[in-house]
Amino acid sequence: MDALLILGGLLLIVAGLVWLIVLAFGTGLLWGVGCLLPPVTLLYIARHWNNARKAVGLSALGFIPLVVGFTLLANHDPERIAAITSLEWLESDEKQDQQLSFRLHGQLDGRPFEPRVGSFTDGVLILRDGDQLFAQQEVSIRLGEKPPGAVQVDVLPEDTGAVPEIEINWMRPEQQLPEARRVRSGYTLHLDLQPVPPNKLAGDFHLVLPAHYHTSLSGHIELFTDNLRYRSGQVDLTHDSADTLAYVAKDHLQRRFETRAVTIGALPAVTFPAPSMILSVQAEVEGSPSLFELNMHKGDQGWEVVDDTYPPLKATVETQPKVATTQATPLPDSAASARIDRRQRFSLARLLRNPERYEHLQIRAHTKRGGVAEGRFKGLDRDGNLSIRQRLKGPGEAVFNLSPDDIVRLELLEP
Repeated sequence: MDALLILGGLLLIVAGLVWLIVLAFGTGLLWGVGCLLPPVTLLYIARHWNNARKAVGLSALGFIPLVVGFTLLANHDPERIAAITSLEWLESDEKQDQQLSFRLHGQLDGRPFEPRVGSFTDGVLILRDGDQLFAQQEVSIRLGEKPPGAVQVDVLPEDTGAVPEIEINWMRPEQQLPEARRVRSGYTLHLDLQPVPPNKLAGDFHLVLPAHYHTSLSGHIELFTDNLRYRSGQVDLTHDSADTLAYVAKDHLQRRFETRAVTIGALPAVTFPAPSMILSVQAEVEGSPSLFELNMHKGDQGWEVVDDTYPPLKATVETQPKVATTQATPLPDSAASARIDRRQRFSLARLLRNPERYEHLQIRAHTKRGGVAEGRFKGLDRDGNLSIRQRLKGPGEAVFNLSPDDIVRLELLEP
């Protein structure tokens, strides 16, 4: 509906402008040609208002559905409005490949937080505002080493044991050094990040620290998983990073020894920006370790090895050996269901976060007034209240709608 209103409004505006130009040509050839330019159009409207008012009225009428359409769109899809008004769609694909998309709402230390840098490397997730040595604001979460692929983490305030450590940093304009706080428990964290080729993670992010930290963030984030950057699907060799140098060195050694069995070790510390450098590379070529001194230079096309004239590797087609597979015998329903007991670590917060997981299960709610409601959980109503259906002894049933604020204890009575 909103798209139709916006389109209809634009059509009315365009129709009014075309009508105005036609009227201008009817007044005179010079007026018609001149109305193709906005300043002359305004002059024509002022000088010939009696002729132009109907066309102007038609264009003005088009703004009504246009404004209504954008208002409806902003109500149910504010992210699309933000994308339209930011004019990101005008940027080239090459530039967008190197940018991250953040739709994060909330505050850090009581101030709005709009990260510009995001990464997940060496088991640490970082959201950062500022490219200088000290960030204006920063959140880092030490998740530990994770296998490649999706990253999913859920932590509640009552969780104990090994949970990720949160660190927040901020620096106000009057400060010369940043302040930092570390939080090891008592917070809420939800991560659901999915891999986005070639080197990104994207998904939901939700973090709420204890109240005295004045930090609550929620929304959608994107993260780089390494320090490579891509342009039109290819590695951007102009980007200054150790990963770029390692990529160039590996490609050089593969072509030099005509083999793809090349492994690059950790590179020594390098300083950017630099037009050239001698890079000591510890590498294994077909299992044989060697040390190579590579003369690296950054030209118009990016980083390269000086005097590299080796031809590209020939494309090889690898054949995968056939592996015998056996089909596992499915477990009985009773054995499969015994593995999943949703009563473990059950809480009101978990139910509110994922109500579909607990629908049609038997629950018992204790209210502040001392009342008890027991029955099947139907879900959440429009106001966010818990809907519990209880069968009566006689014919019929009762439905309890309880606000989460009124519930002091919630029990799950079946797995």
